[in-house]
Amino acid sequence: MNAKEEIAALIEAKRKELIEAADAIWGTPETRFATKESVQHYYRILENEGFSIEKSVANMEHAFVASYGSGKPVIGILAEYDALGNLSQVADLGQQKAEIEGGNGHGCGHNLLGTGALAGAIGIKEYMKQEQLEGTIKLFGCPAEESGYGKAFMARDGVFNGIDAALTWHPMDVTSAWGDSSLAVYQVYYNFKGTSAHAAAAPEQGRSALDAAELMNIGVQFLREHIIDQGRVHYAFMDAGGESANVVQPTASLYYFIRAPKLDQADAIYQRVNKIAEGAALMTETELEIDFDSACADYIPNQAITTAMYKNLTTVGDMGITEEDQAYEQRYYDSLTDATKQGLVQRAKVCFPDLSEEEAASIGKRPIFDDVLPLSFSDKTSGSSDVGDVSWVVPTAQVLIGCEPQGTPPHSWQWVANGKSSVAHKGLLSAGKVIAATAYDLLSNPELLAQAKAEHEQKVGNSYRSAIPADVMPR
Repeated sequence: MNAKEEIAALIEAKRKELIEAADAIWGTPETRFATKESVQHYYRILENEGFSIEKSVANMEHAFVASYGSGKPVIGILAEYDALGNLSQVADLGQQKAEIEGGNGHGCGHNLLGTGALAGAIGIKEYMKQEQLEGTIKLFGCPAEESGYGKAFMARDGVFNGIDAALTWHPMDVTSAWGDSSLAVYQVYYNFKGTSAHAAAAPEQGRSALDAAELMNIGVQFLREHIIDQGRVHYAFMDAGGESANVVQPTASLYYFIRAPKLDQADAIYQRVNKIAEGAALMTETELEIDFDSACADYIPNQAITTAMYKNLTTVGDMGITEEDQAYEQRYYDSLTDATKQGLVQRAKVCFPDLSEEEAASIGKRPIFDDVLPLSFSDKTSGSSDVGDVSWVVPTAQVLIGCEPQGTPPHSWQWVANGKSSVAHKGLLSAGKVIAATAYDLLSNPELLAQAKAEHEQKVGNSYRSAIPADVMPR
C-alpha cells in the first residue's frame, strides 16, 4: 500500500467508534453555542487518541482546539457539530414526521461533518506516529456554524493564527471539490420599545413597537430595489408584542440576516437597514436598540490545496455505494417533485456535457449521485459559512461528499432522516480519508504549501478584518 492507502486503512480501523459518535450526536441535536452533549464525544475520542485539548476557546464554552505533534507545518482541520431548530425527524422514514414536536434536528449533516473531520485528524495522526513525521495537526471544534458563527469569533480572537492551512468538508447531494465562494452575512436584532395603552379607550396614549417593526419591514421591502442583485435580506419576528389585539404593543423585535458577496457590500446594506429602522422608530415615537448578533465573511477557496483535495477525492474518496444503499435512498428521492427530478437530469447534462440523453437521465434518477463533478473555480455564491473567515486568515480548502439524497436540499427533513444511514456513515469516512490524505500532501510536500501560501498572499494578504465588533460576545 502507498501512504494514502495506509492512511485510509488507519481510518477504517476506527470506523466503529466514529460511526457511534456520529449517531450519538444525531441523537442529541443541539443548536448554536449550546453543544454541551455533542462536544463530549470529541473529548473522549481525542483524549484516547493522545491529543492535547484546549477547551472553551474564544469565549465559547463548547469550542476547542485539539493538537498532536510538534513543529511546522501546522495543519488545521475544522469540525462542526451544531444542529438546526424545529427540524426533528424520525430516522430512516421516507416522509416528514417529527421525532419530538418542535425539536432540533441535524438537517445540515453536522453530526457527519464533525466526525468526518475527526476521522481525518485521527487518520493523519496515526500515520504521523507510525512514520515519525514532523509537523502538527490541530482539530478545531467549532460550534454555531448554522447561526452565530463560531469560527468567525475564533478568527476574530486569533485562534487560527499560526496554522499554515485549513481543511474541512460538507455533506451534500453531489460530490465535488468546493471551488465557489459564499455570501458574507450580518445577523442583527432590531428591538423596538414603545408604550402600552388600551387600543380602544386611549389609543392616543400608546406608542406601538409593533407598528415600528412593520414600518421597518416595509421600508426594507422598498430598499430591495436599490441594492445589488446578489444582496439578500431576510427577517423573522422574534417578538410581535403579545397576543392581545386590543393593546398597543409595547415591544417588538426583528431578527435580520443581511447578505452580499463581500463583507463591505453586506456592511453597506446593513448601514441602510439601520437608517430604515431608525426612521421607523422616529415615525412611531418608539425607542430602538440595534443588537449585533454575529457576522461571517465570504469564502475564498485556495486553488492549490483545493486541487490537491480534488485529486484525493478521485483516488481515496470513493464511498463504495451499493445497490442496497441506492434502494434505501429511493424513499427520499421519491419524496421529490417531478420538476425537481427533471432538474436533476438537466444538472447532469450541465456537469457532464458529453453524456447522452439516456446517460444523463440515468444519473438524474439515481437516489445517490456519487460521481465526482469536474473541478472548477468561480465566484458563484449561494449560502453563507463561517469557514469564510478562516479562508481569509489561512489558505483553506474543502470538499463536498454526496452522502445525502440527490435533489434534497440542506436544512430539510430528508437530511435528518438520512443522518444515521449506511450512506451517511460511508460519507463521513470518505471525507476523513480525503482530509487526511490532503494533510499528508501538505506535510510531505513543501512546494504545495508554499504555492498555497503565495496564492493566499496574492488574494488576501493581511487584509482580514472581523465584521464582529470587539465588544460582541458569543451567546
